[in-house]
Amino acid sequence: MEKAREEVARLYGNRLRIRVCGVCIQHNKILMLSHRGIGNTDVFWCPPGGGIQFEESTLEALQREFVEETGLEVEVGNLLFVNEFMQPPLHALELFFEVKVVGGQQHLGSDPEMTDANQIIQEMKWMSIEDIKKYPANEVHAMFKYCDSLEAIYDLKGYLGHVPADIHDERSTRQIVFQN
Repeated sequence: MEKAREEVARLYGNRLRIRVCGVCIQHNKILMLSHRGIGNTDVFWCPPGGGIQFEESTLEALQREFVEETGLEVEVGNLLFVNEFMQPPLHALELFFEVKVVGGQQHLGSDPEMTDANQIIQEMKWMSIEDIKKYPANEVHAMFKYCDSLEAIYDLKGYLGHVPADIHDERSTRQIVFQN
């Protein structure tokens, strides 16, 4: 686990990254990937996605990431919201889009920037909101803190913000970001 965390920090740490992520919901379940080496636990569940490469469009990046990580080809729909992920040494602006599967063969993929020994993508599951809520909040993406159903993801609009690590209440991110 520590080797993976060190490689994540080396590849992605101490700089701002722009990431694209896809919300893919079928039969009231969302496609999720479990990662290691991200955050402060051995498990971090989030929708598929990754960094945008230079001269690659946002939509191309999301389609590429889905193929790499899940084997699925997707059609990219509406921009849903922007999240700021900040868990030092990682800092990313994440653009979340609605996606629809249009082809491919589902299989657990990999992060091509990581070595085989330190692969961070561990598991792929279609999860209900009840499945997601069984995990501690620090083991799932922060967007689920504000959703009591998968449909509620589509109501998340604009900039979700970043909740500093020392704030542990149930207020929405917007209330925290804009309070004076």
